[in-house]
Amino acid sequence: MTRVSGERAAGSAPVGAVDPDATDDGHAGESLFAPRRLWRLLRRDAAGMTGLLIVLSVVFLALFAPWVAPYGPTEGDFMSARLPPAWMEGGSSAHLLGTDQLGQDVFSRIVYGTRVSLLVGVLGALMAVSIGVTFGLLAGYFGGWFDSVVTGITNLLLSIPYLVLVIVIATVLGRSLTNVILLFGVTGSPLFVRVARGEVLRLKRLAYIEAAVGLGASARRIIPLHVLPNLVGPLVTLATFEVSAMIFYESGLGFLGLSVPPDVPSWGNMLALGRQFLTIYPWLAVFPGVAIAITALGINLFGDWLRDAVDPRASERG
Repeated sequence: MTRVSGERAAGSAPVGAVDPDATDDGHAGESLFAPRRLWRLLRRDAAGMTGLLIVLSVVFLALFAPWVAPYGPTEGDFMSARLPPAWMEGGSSAHLLGTDQLGQDVFSRIVYGTRVSLLVGVLGALMAVSIGVTFGLLAGYFGGWFDSVVTGITNLLLSIPYLVLVIVIATVLGRSLTNVILLFGVTGSPLFVRVARGEVLRLKRLAYIEAAVGLGASARRIIPLHVLPNLVGPLVTLATFEVSAMIFYESGLGFLGLSVPPDVPSWGNMLALGRQFLTIYPWLAVFPGVAIAITALGINLFGDWLRDAVDPRASERG
């Protein structure tokens, strides 16, 4: 999967900017981040609404997995091993999507697998944002030798193929959910460093920040009040796409046996277990793959809408 470029998410107007399309329905002067405005735009966008519904469904499954899943994630019955889905010959209504080679219910493991995917995607993205914003903001605002060092390291990390970098580090760290989250949080941060630094360099040239500097305002006041709030739009949008990317990469690591331990239900582990039976028991790998694809589709659809919603120039670009 191609990583989202920094330029795609950057370029949002400063906080408090007016929506250029707001005047057509009597909401002139409304903030870009006003909940009423965002909800109004979302209702008009079928793709964005579909993405939100998919994301909310996945979150619901993760939160209420013990009540949604008919069986435990590791509960197996060898007498019911390799049962096909319920609608196929030999299937059972007790196992809607069939069972794996250990007699574990595929549907239940997919439901519990949402927890691993969301934890890795959300926490990994939050960590990447935190690290990236901190270094990118400081490098862009203060410049000097610190900016040169941060920019050099960022360019070096971004020049390495991401999947190769992740595989090498995952091999060294070992299989653990904590290690996977740390891995994606650290390796995903250079992209946010680049976006945050670029936005700060752009904001520093704006008249109101130059005026604040001329009036003697310190960096401690300018950064949290005038710079950081204006990074929210592009960074939130970029983080949304990164959640989707991290879910894909975690599944890839699980397929290679480098993600969470094999006893932890995750979509990647299910793919790894099902690949050896792909030609005779295809449901073992197909259904986890469909779950990954639908989840990533929902996040990307919502991310596309969010990118346009927080960028007042989206309509001008068509």
